[in-house]
Amino acid sequence: MRPEDLALLNVPGSVTRHGDLLLVDVARPDLETDAYSGSLWRVPQDGPPVRFTFGDRDSAPRISPDGAWVAFLRAGDGSPQLHVMPTGGGEGRPVTDLPLGAGVPVWAPDSRRIAFVARVAEPGRYGTEKGVSAEAEAPRRITGLHYRTEGIGFTFDRRQSLFVVNALADIPVPVRLTEGPYDVDSPYWTPDGEHVLVSAPRDLDGESLHTDVYAVPAGGGAPVLAVRSDGSAEHPVALPGGEVLYLGTEFSGLDAVAHNVGLYRAPLRITGEAAAETAAETAAGTRLTEEESVDCEPLPPVPLRDGVLVAVRVRGAVELRLVPSGALDTPLEKLVPILGERASVKFFTSCGEQVVAVVSTPASPGEVVTPDGPLTDFSGTLAGISPLLEITAVSADGYPVHGWLALPEGEGPHPVLLNVHGGPFHQHGWAFLDETQVYTGAGYAVVLPNPRGSSGYGQAHGRSVIGALGTVDADDVLALLDAALERPECDAGRVGVMGGSYGGFMTSWLATRHGDRFRAAWSERAVNAWDSFTGSSDIGWFFAEAYCGPDIEAQRAMSPLYRADRITLPFAVVHSEEDIRCPVEQAQRMFVALRRNGTPAEFLLFPGEGHELSRGGRPKHRLQRFEAVLEWWSRHLS
Repeated sequence: MRPEDLALLNVPGSVTRHGDLLLVDVARPDLETDAYSGSLWRVPQDGPPVRFTFGDRDSAPRISPDGAWVAFLRAGDGSPQLHVMPTGGGEGRPVTDLPLGAGVPVWAPDSRRIAFVARVAEPGRYGTEKGVSAEAEAPRRITGLHYRTEGIGFTFDRRQSLFVVNALADIPVPVRLTEGPYDVDSPYWTPDGEHVLVSAPRDLDGESLHTDVYAVPAGGGAPVLAVRSDGSAEHPVALPGGEVLYLGTEFSGLDAVAHNVGLYRAPLRITGEAAAETAAETAAGTRLTEEESVDCEPLPPVPLRDGVLVAVRVRGAVELRLVPSGALDTPLEKLVPILGERASVKFFTSCGEQVVAVVSTPASPGEVVTPDGPLTDFSGTLAGISPLLEITAVSADGYPVHGWLALPEGEGPHPVLLNVHGGPFHQHGWAFLDETQVYTGAGYAVVLPNPRGSSGYGQAHGRSVIGALGTVDADDVLALLDAALERPECDAGRVGVMGGSYGGFMTSWLATRHGDRFRAAWSERAVNAWDSFTGSSDIGWFFAEAYCGPDIEAQRAMSPLYRADRITLPFAVVHSEEDIRCPVEQAQRMFVALRRNGTPAEFLLFPGEGHELSRGGRPKHRLQRFEAVLEWWSRHLS
């Protein structure tokens, strides 16, 4: 794959099904317009997909329970707005015109009303005062720690609220149902259509890391606490029998990291007048999946006749598995595999017992798949795709390490790129990764490790780096690299190290301690100093303490910046100007330290981009980034 082949990536997002009607949204980067185009496609049971809508940026289709209507989002040149059209075809009709756009539609059982979330600006903010630009608005008065979020920006002055709209009315008028200093998410209707369940922060306190399930009266009224979680509760699904499913974690205080997400079931008791109910008056959920071995992706669970479908991280895969009826604290091996072996499930749903999913593989960003096989071939035009080879190693303390090696064409030996993932509670794996394919297409062997700290190998594996970043995880990364370098296709004398976010941290860390093993380093959107990260990152106020502990000297001991004087190899500091997850000061401080020490360092700074540049940035910036990566390695690994 070449960098310019980004324009060939057709990426399905979500699917919706009713009977034989199956719709999927597909987006692709457009290098000419420097934007993402997208539309809805109809997928027949036999034959190629047929375009269903002709908007420039259509997404999130949802078919009504009666099968008569399709709701979807259309962005055009502005914020996404909710549209509705007949399933038989026709023109999409707008049903919202909100200044900051609308969220994914959720149909009510009556097939008329739609629930969705949307951000609402405070008066005078974000263009709500005519003739006043953002630069001329009054100063923000911030009184809490949780006031902004990566990818969104400031949130405390544009809260995410629940809305309901009668989409079939002559003049649809969205009604706002929640209002206050908190965000709500993941709306789901109760079977009687009287309430909408949402996930919201504990006690409706926007500062809380804990989330619970609340029921919001569809006709208006205060949210009512429905389920008190043991830590977090997301993606509630109301069942006909008076219960609710949800995905959740268990934690206390600021310890909100590296916990496996489980499936829970709880009684749905909507009583009382408001959120002031105590935890003792509200039933807690029962965990249906084992905490240690089962880690669910944050995708809504889907109930079937014989159990509940969840997407589970398993050694680099995201598999669709069935949690059997009557399950309680069920380990991974007792969950029935449905889809996703050596692949990654990105979205799934069902109509009755008919299951359909969007599944990514090493060769494809995504296809529409059923248990009987794939229905689409959106990636058929991609060429030069390298397969992934599983490799294993034994770390310094005897711990088993797992990962992948991707090899370019030809006998080699090839120069090698060690590419560390972000997170750290994340995973490399069987999903399509454009970075791997671009690098192998340019002649590099790519090593993809899942060291301790990664997800998909049990909760103990993920939490083993807490208070110990740069210890066993660094040993694991090097062990897998050594295993790859034993192969004749890999040139042990030409090795580079790279990564983003936590991977950028690990790149910087390895350069301070094992720089002699690498020709050069590419450290992107990295955490380099945990002490300043605490006060500058949107999540730093809890994340740094959760991973490093509260002691400032311990945080600095785990910060590559304070060992920058040990870095002598050529070092690329790469960042985005508007990254608030790992703020740009992390890059600036490292670059200044390196240059003052005489290290051959370069600073590549992308304007207007955030933390997700490599995955969702402007298409031209993604192309320019790839070109810069390849130019860097051509200089240092030739």
